[in-house]
Amino acid sequence: MATLVPPSARHPQGLIPSGQLWLPRASLSACLRGTLVRSTVGHVLSDAQRINRFPATPLCSLSWWFEGRSECLVPEHPDTMADLNSPRDPIPGRWVLAGPHTRPSTSYCAEPTHAMMVMFMPDALHQLTGLEPEALTDRMLDAQTLLPPDWITMCEAVQHQPDDAARMEYLEAFLEPRWQACRPVQAMQAQRYGDWAMHLAQRAAVSAPGRSLRQLERRIKRWAGLPLRELRGFGKAEQAFFDTIAADAAHGTVKWADVAAGAGFSDQSHLCRVTRRITGYAPQALYDGIYGDEAFWAYRIWV
Repeated sequence: MATLVPPSARHPQGLIPSGQLWLPRASLSACLRGTLVRSTVGHVLSDAQRINRFPATPLCSLSWWFEGRSECLVPEHPDTMADLNSPRDPIPGRWVLAGPHTRPSTSYCAEPTHAMMVMFMPDALHQLTGLEPEALTDRMLDAQTLLPPDWITMCEAVQHQPDDAARMEYLEAFLEPRWQACRPVQAMQAQRYGDWAMHLAQRAAVSAPGRSLRQLERRIKRWAGLPLRELRGFGKAEQAFFDTIAADAAHGTVKWADVAAGAGFSDQSHLCRVTRRITGYAPQALYDGIYGDEAFWAYRIWV
Protein backbone atom coordinates (compact mmCIF):
# COMPACT_ATOMS: atom_id res chain seq x y z
CA MET A 1 0.00 0.00 0.00
CA ALA A 2 0.98 3.66 0.03
CA THR A 3 3.89 4.68 2.26
CA LEU A 4 3.67 7.55 4.72
CA VAL A 5 6.90 9.55 4.54
CA PRO A 6 8.22 10.14 8.09
CA PRO A 7 8.59 13.76 9.28
CA SER A 8 11.89 15.41 8.54
CA ALA A 9 14.38 15.53 11.38
CA ARG A 10 14.97 19.14 10.30
CA HIS A 11 11.37 20.25 10.76
CA PRO A 12 11.59 23.87 11.96
CA GLN A 13 10.80 24.60 15.59
CA GLY A 14 7.57 26.51 16.09
CA LEU A 15 5.83 25.18 12.96
CA ILE A 16 3.15 22.54 13.37
CA PRO A 17 3.90 19.10 11.85
CA SER A 18 0.45 18.93 10.25
CA GLY A 19 1.35 18.13 6.65
CA GLN A 20 1.88 14.55 5.48
CA LEU A 21 3.17 13.06 2.24
CA TRP A 22 2.03 9.60 1.13
CA LEU A 23 3.95 7.97 -1.71
CA PRO A 24 2.11 5.42 -3.90
CA ARG A 25 2.76 1.70 -4.06
CA ALA A 26 5.29 0.77 -6.76
CA SER A 27 2.65 -0.47 -9.22
CA LEU A 28 1.00 2.99 -9.20
CA SER A 29 4.16 5.10 -9.31
CA ALA A 30 3.60 6.04 -12.98
CA CYS A 31 0.01 7.02 -12.15
CA LEU A 32 0.31 8.95 -8.87
CA ARG A 33 3.04 11.38 -7.85
CA GLY A 34 1.93 11.38 -4.24
CA THR A 35 -0.80 12.46 -1.84
CA LEU A 36 -0.73 15.52 0.43
CA VAL A 37 -2.72 15.41 3.66
CA ARG A 38 -3.13 18.45 5.86
CA SER A 39 -4.87 18.66 9.24
CA THR A 40 -4.93 21.73 11.45
CA VAL A 41 -7.56 20.22 13.74
CA GLY A 42 -6.47 20.71 17.35
CA HIS A 43 -3.98 23.48 16.53
CA VAL A 44 -4.32 27.18 17.31
CA LEU A 45 -3.25 29.24 14.29
CA SER A 46 -3.13 32.92 13.46
CA ASP A 47 -4.87 34.15 10.31
CA ALA A 48 -1.53 34.28 8.48
CA GLN A 49 -0.82 30.66 9.43
CA ARG A 50 -4.09 29.56 7.83
CA ILE A 51 -2.78 30.47 4.38
CA ASN A 52 -1.59 27.66 2.10
CA ARG A 53 0.98 28.34 -0.64
CA PHE A 54 1.21 26.02 -3.66
CA PRO A 55 3.55 26.17 -6.66
CA ALA A 56 2.58 25.99 -10.30
CA THR A 57 2.54 22.32 -11.27
CA PRO A 58 2.19 20.04 -14.29
CA LEU A 59 0.14 17.62 -12.15
CA CYS A 60 -3.62 17.14 -11.92
CA SER A 61 -5.23 16.64 -8.52
CA LEU A 62 -8.37 15.35 -6.83
CA SER A 63 -9.14 16.78 -3.38
CA TRP A 64 -11.35 15.91 -0.41
CA TRP A 65 -12.24 17.89 2.75
CA PHE A 66 -13.06 15.78 5.80
CA GLU A 67 -13.35 18.69 8.20
CA GLY A 68 -13.50 22.39 7.48
CA ARG A 69 -13.20 23.99 4.06
CA SER A 70 -10.87 26.14 1.95
CA GLU A 71 -11.21 29.32 -0.06
CA CYS A 72 -9.08 30.39 -3.01
CA LEU A 73 -7.26 33.70 -2.49
CA VAL A 74 -7.15 35.56 -5.80
CA PRO A 75 -4.20 37.92 -6.43
CA GLU A 76 -5.26 41.35 -7.64
CA HIS A 77 -2.39 41.45 -10.15
CA PRO A 78 -0.96 38.52 -12.16
CA ASP A 79 2.61 39.08 -10.97
CA THR A 80 1.80 39.25 -7.24
CA MET A 81 0.95 36.69 -4.57
CA ALA A 82 -2.43 36.72 -2.84
CA ASP A 83 -2.65 37.67 0.85
CA LEU A 84 -5.31 37.94 3.56
CA ASN A 85 -6.76 41.06 1.91
CA SER A 86 -7.18 39.44 -1.50
CA PRO A 87 -10.59 38.56 -2.96
CA ARG A 88 -11.80 35.07 -2.11
CA ASP A 89 -13.50 32.43 -4.24
CA PRO A 90 -15.25 29.38 -2.77
CA ILE A 91 -14.00 25.90 -3.59
CA PRO A 92 -16.21 24.67 -6.47
CA GLY A 93 -17.76 21.50 -5.13
CA ARG A 94 -17.65 18.79 -2.50
CA TRP A 95 -14.67 17.18 -4.27
CA VAL A 96 -12.44 19.25 -6.52
CA LEU A 97 -10.64 18.21 -9.68
CA ALA A 98 -7.80 20.51 -10.71
CA GLY A 99 -5.66 20.50 -13.82
CA PRO A 100 -2.07 21.58 -14.39
CA HIS A 101 -1.41 25.09 -13.10
CA THR A 102 0.90 27.51 -14.90
CA ARG A 103 0.88 29.94 -11.95
CA PRO A 104 1.30 29.52 -8.19
CA SER A 105 -1.87 29.49 -6.12
CA THR A 106 -2.95 30.35 -2.59
CA SER A 107 -5.82 29.15 -0.41
CA TYR A 108 -7.11 29.98 3.05
CA CYS A 109 -8.79 27.84 5.73
CA ALA A 110 -10.86 29.96 8.09
CA GLU A 111 -11.49 27.05 10.48
CA PRO A 112 -9.63 23.88 11.52
CA THR A 113 -9.40 21.78 8.37
CA HIS A 114 -8.50 18.22 7.44
CA ALA A 115 -8.06 17.72 3.69
CA MET A 116 -6.40 15.38 1.20
CA MET A 117 -5.04 16.11 -2.28
CA VAL A 118 -4.19 13.16 -4.57
CA MET A 119 -1.73 14.20 -7.28
CA PHE A 120 -2.09 12.42 -10.63
CA MET A 121 0.35 12.43 -13.50
CA PRO A 122 -1.78 14.18 -16.15
CA ASP A 123 -1.23 11.55 -18.84
CA ALA A 124 -2.32 8.87 -16.34
CA LEU A 125 -5.52 10.75 -15.48
CA HIS A 126 -6.20 11.01 -19.22
CA GLN A 127 -5.71 7.25 -19.62
CA LEU A 128 -7.94 6.47 -16.63
CA THR A 129 -10.85 8.85 -17.27
CA GLY A 130 -10.60 10.12 -20.85
CA LEU A 131 -10.46 13.70 -19.55
CA GLU A 132 -8.18 16.05 -21.47
CA PRO A 133 -5.64 17.74 -19.16
CA GLU A 134 -5.45 20.67 -21.58
CA ALA A 135 -9.14 21.42 -20.89
CA LEU A 136 -8.41 21.40 -17.14
CA THR A 137 -5.32 23.63 -17.24
CA ASP A 138 -5.46 26.48 -14.70
CA ARG A 139 -8.93 25.38 -13.59
CA MET A 140 -10.48 23.96 -10.40
CA LEU A 141 -13.80 22.19 -11.06
CA ASP A 142 -16.52 20.25 -9.27
CA ALA A 143 -15.39 16.64 -9.67
CA GLN A 144 -18.99 15.39 -9.58
CA THR A 145 -19.69 17.10 -12.92
CA LEU A 146 -16.68 15.53 -14.69
CA LEU A 147 -15.68 12.14 -13.32
CA PRO A 148 -17.26 8.82 -14.38
CA PRO A 149 -19.95 7.35 -12.07
CA ASP A 150 -17.63 4.71 -10.57
CA TRP A 151 -15.18 7.47 -9.62
CA ILE A 152 -17.93 9.40 -7.85
CA THR A 153 -18.79 6.26 -5.90
CA MET A 154 -15.10 5.97 -4.97
CA CYS A 155 -15.01 9.61 -3.83
CA GLU A 156 -17.99 9.00 -1.56
CA ALA A 157 -16.40 5.87 -0.09
CA VAL A 158 -13.07 7.63 0.55
CA GLN A 159 -14.97 10.44 2.27
CA HIS A 160 -16.32 8.00 4.86
CA GLN A 161 -13.22 5.93 5.62
CA PRO A 162 -12.16 6.09 9.29
CA ASP A 163 -8.63 7.49 8.85
CA ASP A 164 -6.02 8.55 6.30
CA ALA A 165 -4.41 5.10 6.02
CA ALA A 166 -7.80 3.53 5.22
CA ARG A 167 -8.47 6.27 2.68
CA MET A 168 -5.20 5.59 0.89
CA GLU A 169 -5.81 1.83 0.94
CA TYR A 170 -9.30 2.21 -0.56
CA LEU A 171 -8.11 4.68 -3.21
CA GLU A 172 -5.23 2.48 -4.34
CA ALA A 173 -7.44 -0.63 -4.44
CA PHE A 174 -9.78 1.30 -6.73
CA LEU A 175 -7.01 2.58 -9.01
CA GLU A 176 -4.88 -0.58 -9.26
CA PRO A 177 -7.00 -2.70 -11.65
CA ARG A 178 -8.03 0.32 -13.72
CA TRP A 179 -4.45 1.48 -14.13
CA GLN A 180 -3.14 -1.97 -15.02
CA ALA A 181 -5.83 -2.21 -17.72
CA CYS A 182 -4.94 1.08 -19.43
CA ARG A 183 -1.34 1.93 -18.56
CA PRO A 184 1.09 2.43 -21.47
CA VAL A 185 3.16 -0.61 -22.38
CA GLN A 186 6.36 1.18 -21.37
CA ALA A 187 5.12 3.32 -18.50
CA MET A 188 7.83 5.00 -16.43
CA GLN A 189 8.47 4.10 -12.81
CA ALA A 190 10.55 7.13 -11.74
CA GLN A 191 8.53 10.35 -11.80
CA ARG A 192 10.96 13.24 -11.62
CA TYR A 193 9.52 15.85 -13.96
CA GLY A 194 12.56 16.01 -16.22
CA ASP A 195 12.60 12.24 -16.82
CA TRP A 196 8.84 12.20 -17.29
CA ALA A 197 8.94 14.98 -19.92
CA MET A 198 11.62 13.09 -21.85
CA HIS A 199 9.56 9.89 -21.65
CA LEU A 200 6.47 11.70 -22.96
CA ALA A 201 8.47 12.98 -25.92
CA GLN A 202 9.68 9.47 -26.70
CA ARG A 203 6.15 8.06 -26.44
CA ALA A 204 4.81 10.79 -28.69
CA ALA A 205 7.41 9.96 -31.33
CA VAL A 206 6.40 6.29 -31.62
CA SER A 207 2.73 6.24 -30.64
CA ALA A 208 1.08 7.18 -33.95
CA PRO A 209 1.81 8.02 -37.60
CA GLY A 210 3.12 11.50 -38.20
CA ARG A 211 6.32 12.63 -36.52
CA SER A 212 6.61 16.30 -37.38
CA LEU A 213 7.48 18.62 -34.50
CA ARG A 214 3.97 20.09 -34.53
CA GLN A 215 2.33 16.65 -34.36
CA LEU A 216 4.57 15.59 -31.48
CA GLU A 217 3.79 18.79 -29.57
CA ARG A 218 0.05 18.24 -30.08
CA ARG A 219 0.24 14.72 -28.66
CA ILE A 220 2.26 15.83 -25.64
CA LYS A 221 -0.08 18.73 -24.92
CA ARG A 222 -3.10 16.42 -25.27
CA TRP A 223 -1.63 13.99 -22.74
CA ALA A 224 -0.11 16.49 -20.32
CA GLY A 225 -2.03 19.73 -20.81
CA LEU A 226 1.16 21.75 -21.26
CA PRO A 227 3.75 22.07 -24.05
CA LEU A 228 7.02 20.16 -23.81
CA ARG A 229 9.02 23.34 -23.24
CA GLU A 230 7.04 24.12 -20.08
CA LEU A 231 7.35 20.54 -18.84
CA ARG A 232 11.12 20.74 -19.24
CA GLY A 233 11.08 24.01 -17.29
CA PHE A 234 9.31 22.27 -14.42
CA GLY A 235 11.98 19.57 -14.58
CA LYS A 236 14.78 22.10 -14.13
CA ALA A 237 12.94 23.86 -11.31
CA GLU A 238 12.34 20.58 -9.47
CA GLN A 239 16.00 19.65 -9.83
CA ALA A 240 16.99 23.04 -8.40
CA PHE A 241 14.61 22.51 -5.44
CA PHE A 242 16.10 19.15 -4.49
CA ASP A 243 19.66 20.37 -5.12
CA THR A 244 18.97 23.24 -2.73
CA ILE A 245 17.73 20.87 -0.02
CA ALA A 246 20.77 18.62 -0.51
CA ALA A 247 23.22 21.55 -0.35
CA ASP A 248 21.60 22.89 2.80
CA ALA A 249 21.68 19.46 4.47
CA ALA A 250 25.33 18.89 3.54
CA HIS A 251 26.81 22.33 4.13
CA GLY A 252 24.24 24.44 5.99
CA THR A 253 24.39 27.06 3.23
CA VAL A 254 23.23 27.33 -0.37
CA LYS A 255 25.16 28.91 -3.26
CA TRP A 256 22.49 29.87 -5.78
CA ALA A 257 24.94 30.10 -8.66
CA ASP A 258 25.92 26.47 -8.06
CA VAL A 259 22.27 25.41 -7.86
CA ALA A 260 21.53 27.19 -11.13
CA ALA A 261 24.43 25.56 -12.93
CA GLY A 262 23.67 22.10 -11.55
CA ALA A 263 20.01 22.23 -12.63
CA GLY A 264 20.81 23.39 -16.17
CA PHE A 265 19.92 27.08 -15.94
CA SER A 266 21.95 29.54 -17.98
CA ASP A 267 22.82 31.60 -14.89
CA GLN A 268 21.56 32.61 -11.45
CA SER A 269 19.22 35.24 -12.91
CA HIS A 270 17.57 32.58 -15.06
CA LEU A 271 17.00 30.45 -11.93
CA CYS A 272 15.45 33.44 -10.16
CA ARG A 273 13.05 34.19 -13.04
CA VAL A 274 11.83 30.59 -13.29
CA THR A 275 11.51 30.21 -9.50
CA ARG A 276 9.43 33.38 -9.33
CA ARG A 277 7.20 32.21 -12.17
CA ILE A 278 6.55 28.80 -10.57
CA THR A 279 6.38 29.73 -6.87
CA GLY A 280 5.86 33.49 -6.79
CA TYR A 281 9.09 33.98 -4.83
CA ALA A 282 12.80 34.42 -5.46
CA PRO A 283 14.91 31.40 -4.43
CA GLN A 284 16.12 32.89 -1.13
CA ALA A 285 12.62 34.08 -0.17
CA LEU A 286 11.21 30.63 -0.96
CA TYR A 287 13.97 28.99 1.10
CA ASP A 288 13.23 31.31 4.03
CA GLY A 289 9.50 30.57 3.74
CA ILE A 290 10.00 26.81 3.78
CA TYR A 291 11.97 26.99 7.03
CA GLY A 292 10.07 29.79 8.73
CA ASP A 293 6.49 30.19 7.51
CA GLU A 294 3.58 27.85 8.20
CA ALA A 295 2.01 28.72 4.85
CA PHE A 296 4.78 26.87 2.98
CA TRP A 297 3.96 23.44 4.48
CA ALA A 298 3.28 21.94 1.00
CA TYR A 299 6.92 22.62 0.05
CA ARG A 300 8.30 21.62 3.43
CA ILE A 301 7.00 18.03 3.43
CA TRP A 302 9.16 17.24 0.37
CA VAL A 303 12.33 18.18 2.29
